[in-house]
Amino acid sequence: MVHDTALPLLRQRQSLSARAAVTPSGAGASPETSLANRPPSEPRSLYIHVPFCFHKCHYCDFYSIVDTQDRQREFTARLVRELTALAPLAHGTPLETIFVGGGTPSLLRVDLWEILLACLNSAFDLGRIRAGLGEFTVECNPETVSPELMAVLRAGGVDRVSVGAQSFNPAHLKTLERWHDPANVVKALELARAAGIPRQSIDLIYGVPGQTMAEWEADLQTALSLKTTHLSCYSLTYEPNTAMTARLKRGDFTPIDEDLDADMHLFTLEALRRGGLERYEVSNFAVPGHESKHNLAYWRQEAWLAAGPSASGHLHGNRWKNVPRLDDYLTFDDHGYSAIVDLETFEPVRALTERIMTGVRILEGVDWARVLDDAERLRPGARSRLVQTRAKLEGRGMAISDAEGRPGSRLVLTDGGFMVADAIALELIVAFEGRGG
Repeated sequence: MVHDTALPLLRQRQSLSARAAVTPSGAGASPETSLANRPPSEPRSLYIHVPFCFHKCHYCDFYSIVDTQDRQREFTARLVRELTALAPLAHGTPLETIFVGGGTPSLLRVDLWEILLACLNSAFDLGRIRAGLGEFTVECNPETVSPELMAVLRAGGVDRVSVGAQSFNPAHLKTLERWHDPANVVKALELARAAGIPRQSIDLIYGVPGQTMAEWEADLQTALSLKTTHLSCYSLTYEPNTAMTARLKRGDFTPIDEDLDADMHLFTLEALRRGGLERYEVSNFAVPGHESKHNLAYWRQEAWLAAGPSASGHLHGNRWKNVPRLDDYLTFDDHGYSAIVDLETFEPVRALTERIMTGVRILEGVDWARVLDDAERLRPGARSRLVQTRAKLEGRGMAISDAEGRPGSRLVLTDGGFMVADAIALELIVAFEGRGG
């Protein structure tokens, strides 16, 4: 069953999919059950992917290409057509969040940013964002931030920048194939503030081969000294098909010890709490009130539109991904829509497991009562299995009642639970499905 407002999008895109849409596997689920699992009806968020990069970082598995500026104008014109086509799917609902990622969005020429921002402001209702009730984030590389760019972004409604620092240690930046001067992180933040962009976030990576605890502590202290209100701290992950993983397989370096990686994780939590930032997601920390609204929309399984090559969207439980190659994105244009490589139509069992997987990762936790009700409708007997599993998690010190102390109203992980959130999600999903006895 597909919600009526999703039909125009799905009809346009279903015929364009390079692979067949996933066949719903929730046999026997009633429409009422399906509706009970649906996210909010209208998209209030928008993700835009800008694929251009100065250099392909060795750990990155996001779609990006080294920029020669010869296709930036063509890309921007194509993106404007796609955004114009997508805008009616919001049905006039004011956007709450916009996130422009990549790639390196700050590498896009300033004159093209002016075109893109003018399109967003004319095609969508950005009233809540401009009133300070929403959030408009642009990812920035420290080397590509300029006063002109920051002024244009602010005039277009941007109120938050995310700066990819990764490390302040030149040796570790070299290992990661990051080619910026650490001093330019400071400069980028200063330019954003001078332009009136009130919120800044910094991305950091720990667990870099050869990194010591003292060096990670120094990175955190430097980041805290910059007085940003948000930090994302990720343990280095060796993603398939990246240069970093290929180097690891060749024996170019040795990954850090797992115990040291765990110690770095715990130290991060302690240091940032002392610095006034609380963890609200496994890898994300913020001064209370400065959490990323856009990322929370993802983790809460809300609806969002997506534009640009490789961008993934979510509408009425249906998921899709635009073609991940710039050439294909530029070539195919069906009334503005992009061709896609994936389409997953709404399926209630998958929707529930996704809510569990993302819910355990955030501080607000899982809406436990709703999960129990939906799980029992989909898999009779699941309620008792999930209750037993939760009791085991609490017995192991992995889960607690929610912040208000209401027993059982939400499933919230402890600090120890956050360290193994993915394993806990799997344990709950196995209980829901009745696998493993």
